[in-house]
Amino acid sequence: MGSFDKTYSALRGRLVVSCQTGDNRAFRDASCMARFARAAVAGGAAGIRANGPEEIKAIREAVSVPIIGIFKATQDDGKILITSSFDAAQQVVAAGANLVALDCTARGQGYGALERLRRIEAELGVPVLADIATVEEAVRAAEAGADAVLSTLRGYTRETATVRSFDAAFIAALVRAVKVPVLAEGRIESPQQACEALEAGAYAVIVGSAITRPETITRRFVSALQLRERRHAPGHISVGIDLGGTNTKYGLVSGGGEMLFQGASPTPWKAGREVLLAHLRQTVAVCLEEGRRRSLKPAAIGLATAGWVDPSSGQVVYATENLPGWTGTPVGATLREAFGLPVAVENDANALAVAEKSFGAAKSAADFVCLTLGTGVGGGCYIGGRLNRGSHFFANALGHIPIVPEGRACTCGLTGCLEAYTNAAALLCYASVGRFETAEQVIAAANGGDAVAQDAIRKYARYLAIGCAAIVNTLDPEMLILAGGLTQNNPLLLTSLVAELEKRVTVWRERKLEIRISNLGYSAGVLGAAALATMAVA
Repeated sequence: MGSFDKTYSALRGRLVVSCQTGDNRAFRDASCMARFARAAVAGGAAGIRANGPEEIKAIREAVSVPIIGIFKATQDDGKILITSSFDAAQQVVAAGANLVALDCTARGQGYGALERLRRIEAELGVPVLADIATVEEAVRAAEAGADAVLSTLRGYTRETATVRSFDAAFIAALVRAVKVPVLAEGRIESPQQACEALEAGAYAVIVGSAITRPETITRRFVSALQLRERRHAPGHISVGIDLGGTNTKYGLVSGGGEMLFQGASPTPWKAGREVLLAHLRQTVAVCLEEGRRRSLKPAAIGLATAGWVDPSSGQVVYATENLPGWTGTPVGATLREAFGLPVAVENDANALAVAEKSFGAAKSAADFVCLTLGTGVGGGCYIGGRLNRGSHFFANALGHIPIVPEGRACTCGLTGCLEAYTNAAALLCYASVGRFETAEQVIAAANGGDAVAQDAIRKYARYLAIGCAAIVNTLDPEMLILAGGLTQNNPLLLTSLVAELEKRVTVWRERKLEIRISNLGYSAGVLGAAALATMAVA
């Protein structure tokens, strides 16, 4: 592959630690950097990146691994440039550096970097590494003779100033573009990102601040705790909206989950996209006006909606005919433009799971499933402590698990779905059409001893158990939480469901599955939407 690979193959797939610090820092001392380097090597680092002859010399005396040497100096434009002269390279090599890195960005090239790297190779006889920020810069540096390219300066140049985080796709693009080794460096903050860099094709990974700058590490922890404190403070207020197929519930919620104001209005579900958007704008306006009346200033808006959502854009990816025309609606952008506040949009069942994790029964649970039973049937789940959305945001379509081959038509366009057998309309059907007007009446009658209503709930529970058994056998959750209008004041549903699941779930007793009715009640969707809004505030 070239002189770099032949000489330093021991770095392949390994970690290099950058032991350097700027002026006016607590560890601005060559001996401190040497101790950092010694500790890094003791921890398994295969190499060190260091700045300036004084620190490189001290580090070389402390460790025997390869050192990538640089020499930072301020230029006439008032900005620092990495290894800006041949003399600088000569000094770091004399101090003990085995390799030299220099700034080969467009700015660095303007200061003669490409010509300089050729001279360093020819006269000093060490591999030269090009610090770059773009693919184009990497290509030019490789063509000029760089032995390797490093992504060090991505996000630190005028052209890449909008880059704020590590991007493995950029590493992959570099690997495709050049024939020399690519070392991933810059904004790598976790072992996971380091592994992603190697999986993208990086030869090795260089990490600095995340390991060797205690003040930076401390600041990250402190900032995270302060952000959490702000989000959960009683004075942090969010607008929460739960857009259902029948009703739209809304409210003002504190960071601690206290419902400060709530209301509801019919959802104009048949009227199409524009009417629904106008309805949501009016709903937010009502909440904001109530906030002004109470001297509360909401910091964000959260919307839980039927349909699957791309949370990064706030767009509805797909919705069934429960909300005609809702597919593709940029609801997040619409509300942001209308009110100038951060907006979080999520599937309503996912929002329910967030509510349970934030304020409800699942606070301490890492693996749990929520099912919401009402006009439709939805689901949300956490796996390993994280909300599961799936690769295309279509995960948790639990209401569309097929349970009856060639069965009843579902609003999704398929047949035999769990939703078609466990929504409110299905319960009414089991209780004899015409005898009851609402599912709530069926539940009330069952609680009063009506045999027909009780049989209807048991039949409903059998179908629900078929779908839940598939979920439990697949995900093995520690908790199953039922929510929605059909679960309220319906103890027979819970006991019947448990009895049916015992017949359908393998190793039932060993699982010790906890099944409970959500205690968040009517406002669960609003609370989940508000919790998501809180998370959207930086």
